[in-house]
Amino acid sequence: MGGGVQGPAGLVAVVVTHNRLAQVRLTLGRLLASPSGVLAGVVVVDNLSSDGTGDWLAAQGDPRLVVLRPDRNLGGAGGFEAGMRLAVERFAPDWLVVMDDDARPDPGALDAFAAMDKTGWEALAAAVHYPDGTVCGMNRPYRNPFRAPLGLLARLAGGRGAGAHLGAVDYAPGQAVQPVDGASFVGLFLSRAAIARAGYPDGRLFLYADDGLYTLGLTQGGGTLGFAPMLRFEHDCSTFAGTPGRFTPLWKAYYYHRNMLMFQRRAAGAWFWPALLVVVPRWLGRVRAHPGQRVAFLRLMALALADGLAGRVGRPHAEVLARAGQGR
Repeated sequence: MGGGVQGPAGLVAVVVTHNRLAQVRLTLGRLLASPSGVLAGVVVVDNLSSDGTGDWLAAQGDPRLVVLRPDRNLGGAGGFEAGMRLAVERFAPDWLVVMDDDARPDPGALDAFAAMDKTGWEALAAAVHYPDGTVCGMNRPYRNPFRAPLGLLARLAGGRGAGAHLGAVDYAPGQAVQPVDGASFVGLFLSRAAIARAGYPDGRLFLYADDGLYTLGLTQGGGTLGFAPMLRFEHDCSTFAGTPGRFTPLWKAYYYHRNMLMFQRRAAGAWFWPALLVVVPRWLGRVRAHPGQRVAFLRLMALALADGLAGRVGRPHAEVLARAGQGR
């Protein structure tokens, strides 16, 4: 769907979806409610959905919509890479805004973005909330604590990871844009300058930490990323529902730990090996959350640690599934 080059444009959205038709319908409806002067285009990457998403997208008539359906499931990372590349090629936009299929801007958020002074910022991260209005923890931007490492090992031992995430006070009304080191791919606005500096996400990561690695690479490379609390997004997600530390399906454990290891190394620099001595035992402790699958979990963890330390990101997904003893 969609014709030839339609640029240049102001703002173009990129959405990645897989088998969540009800969610992508809401997200696309929210996006396309914005006039073309605010949102010039939407690229939806449909990662081989089998729930009718493809047929529904094909039936939409808005000329701003471009649908990309790869010949295989690229995962979130591959979807964002492919979608961003297509958006730049098709629309030549000044800015992109990226999001999952279950995330969408609040009414008026894109108008607020169009009206705000973006001078000095190459990228902006929105304030992401659950539908009930509380802050969505997984989408909190962060400052890299390895730049000021006092107290860092205590943070890691407490299970809070390598990023010092923003707190509730940073989301309060009236707060100005403030610099951060990294953010998620939900409500992330990227300028043409940011893409020129950082390129595109590494689609080989498949899923998990692709956004952290990408945005940290942007800021470590001299780019400016700001948290803009006046730009509000909703994330209707349930990623952390269920048993803490349990991965369902199990194969996701490989990608999470491999990619987080790579993220830790990029964030920590010279502090990587001391931090690893704290982090890895905590990760291995998650075996307790996988009764009946503990051997497979440890097998995936060993593979993730080996590949993460070596920086290997090309392992075929089919092999990961086989190591997990699971189908898709």
